Amino acid sequence: MDIVHLVAQRSTCLRRKVGALLVKDHRILATGYNGAPSGLRHCLEVGCLREQMGIPSGERHELCRGLHAEQNVLIQAACHGVSVAGATLYCTNLPCLICTKMLINAGVRAVVYADGYADALSRDMLKEAGIPVTRAGPGAG
Repeated sequence: MDIVHLVAQRSTCLRRKVGALLVKDHRILATGYNGAPSGLRHCLEVGCLREQMGIPSGERHELCRGLHAEQNVLIQAACHGVSVAGATLYCTNLPCLICTKMLINAGVRAVVYADGYADALSRDMLKEAGIPVTRAGPGAG
């Protein structure tokens, strides 16, 4: 989990710094953090669209310049031809519903997270998919 928190420091999000790792057979497959797509100006430069529009955390995920860390970790693996089927996601936050659906379809088999996220449907889908979810307390790993 220490590595996940280190990866999160690369985030360019003004609201929340999130980091993610995909691990399989004790090897890191890919890392991801939240921020604007490659080549686009970061929120650090142009401000937070969600703040400007008054959108509460956890709502209207599509109204954001950035991608979530979980999306970016899957994209990084795909760009480098790395299969993530059977991997474990380590993340600073429990994935939102959108990321949860992507992780399920990518074949991720377990989720370990540090902080909660108010998304009951995400938790329900992870449970229905048979994906174990573990909260790692402070100082874990």
